[in-house]
Amino acid sequence: MSKLIHLKSLVTIVFLIHSYVINCQLRLPALMSSGMVLQQNDTVNLWGWANPSEWVYIKTSWSNQKDSVKTDNGAKWQIKVKTLVAGGPYTIHISTSTVNINLSDIMIGEVWLCSGQSNMEWSYQNGLQSVKEELPSCYNNLIRFFNVPKMTSDHIQDDTHGKWEVCDSNSIKWFSAVGYYFGKKLHQDLNVPIGLINASWGGTPAEPWVPATAIENDPLLFLHHKN
Repeated sequence: MSKLIHLKSLVTIVFLIHSYVINCQLRLPALMSSGMVLQQNDTVNLWGWANPSEWVYIKTSWSNQKDSVKTDNGAKWQIKVKTLVAGGPYTIHISTSTVNINLSDIMIGEVWLCSGQSNMEWSYQNGLQSVKEELPSCYNNLIRFFNVPKMTSDHIQDDTHGKWEVCDSNSIKWFSAVGYYFGKKLHQDLNVPIGLINASWGGTPAEPWVPATAIENDPLLFLHHKN
């Protein structure tokens, strides 16, 4: 069970939950960091946390437009910004009255989520000879990886550990082989930056990938899940 999901078709990015952090400083999720890739010609979500009812200011270098948003009572803020055609690198400046965060080396292009079981998860670390042959020539600053680490929770999470990495002979060893070849083909065909997010876990059953409400609201699925 594997899927390649174009993020433009998603209503929101994975990891949404209410945050009830009191008196938190301005901070961002790991997915929103320097080196990231944003979907081109689209309206994308930027989000994070700050003090409750605090104003957050966002300025993107591709538009030079300064936007603002106020955090909710749960200390979370979210804003939509428009992106241009593929290009970069760009910067995003995010600030409050007391804290400044500068994100750099941001590319705009095509972003895909790679998810599934072992056939999506397998990488160089599983002894794939084909990936080994790619090592001498795989470096490409316009292909970026984000690996979602394996973690479990009873609730949907709003953040994860991880970082954006340029495709090179080290990062490719830990990334989905299917994802890499898919991204390489996309870059060759489209000649735009490619962002790949790997959220795969070999041997997992279907239920953990399904929202709890979908199972609970379906009598047959709920009965099967309880048994």
